Amino acid sequence: MSSLVRHVTIDCTDAYALATFWAAALDAQVSDDDKPGDEEALVDSPGASLLFIQVPEPKAVKNRVHLDLQPQDRTRDEEVERLLALGATLLDDRRNPDGTGWATLADPEGNEFCVERSAAERAG
Repeated sequence: MSSLVRHVTIDCTDAYALATFWAAALDAQVSDDDKPGDEEALVDSPGASLLFIQVPEPKAVKNRVHLDLQPQDRTRDEEVERLLALGATLLDDRRNPDGTGWATLADPEGNEFCVERSAAERAG
């Protein structure tokens, strides 16, 4: 039997706060077992579970692995605006006038992630 990915684990300085951002971004919830100040916090979502682990050192360089988000019930541009309102920052706008492309954002601790077009936008 092969292995399965159980969590995508993200080092951070405030596990609960970052988990709260990602729970809102993914329309999910932080585990009921996790509270502010905990060194770990889990977000279970239909796509993947994210586990946030508090570490002493701050983020220093570009991520070697990042998440690509695909909105399910809104456009890419609507999702970018929603995530910016939640506290993300726009790092690199690769959206093209013809509707192709993506946007690279950072979460509140600076971890990069991308927002792609929705399936409906790709089909259209």
